[in-house]
Amino acid sequence: MTYPRRVPVKLTDSREKLIVALDVESGEIARDIVADLLGVVSTFKIGLQLFSAAGGSFVSELAATGARVFLDLKFHDIPNTVSKAGIEAARLGVWMFNVHASGGSEMMKQTVNDVGEFCLKSNLALPRIIGVTVLTSSNADTLREVGIGGGVEEYVARLARLTTESGLHGVVASSNEIGVIRSVVDDPDFLIVTPGIRPLSATNDDQKRVMTPGAAIAKGSNYLVIGRPIIAAPEPRIEAMRILEQMNASSQEASSLQ
Repeated sequence: MTYPRRVPVKLTDSREKLIVALDVESGEIARDIVADLLGVVSTFKIGLQLFSAAGGSFVSELAATGARVFLDLKFHDIPNTVSKAGIEAARLGVWMFNVHASGGSEMMKQTVNDVGEFCLKSNLALPRIIGVTVLTSSNADTLREVGIGGGVEEYVARLARLTTESGLHGVVASSNEIGVIRSVVDDPDFLIVTPGIRPLSATNDDQKRVMTPGAAIAKGSNYLVIGRPIIAAPEPRIEAMRILEQMNASSQEASSLQ
């Protein structure tokens, strides 16, 4: 598909921090959304639904446009399987992909090493590899159901430490856990990617641990993942611009306090 050229809005740091989740049922719908948002949004998330519908060819197609692609498949398997899946993700040209941190250090270390070696030999940019901590649809009750005690913050802290010790670039975590992650990972370059972001006008849907865009930026999120509030809006481009304004205002306010 040839994507139409759009007049870009003024670029801001906030635009680089927004990741729009293409949680839709077909490549055709996703293409229409991307075409509408070009010039406003530079990064898109492809998750399980769209990947299952449109496959790896759509991932490489989107990456070829110059957009940054976050492949959100949450790999979790034996180390060799996950590392090979990571290599294929890199081959598709993704900017970022994730694995479940609960898969353990051996799985994460092998993935980092094998993907790094492949990218070096193939002259490809190394994707950012991040670890999923606790899903924003989960809470303490969910963890207890699967035998994990101590609460969400304690478990997130443990996984964040394991992730950085394994050489990953960061984590996926609720904005509610940003403070605890920063307290246990002493690395300003360690990324926190935050899903469960909802503007004040939106519903929480199936997310339990949510926060507004401005509040998440103020707390220190590096990247915000926002799906339904944008893609289900009557005018997704306008809604994305509105959210970017909120994010930019919070970034400027935080900078003025430093």
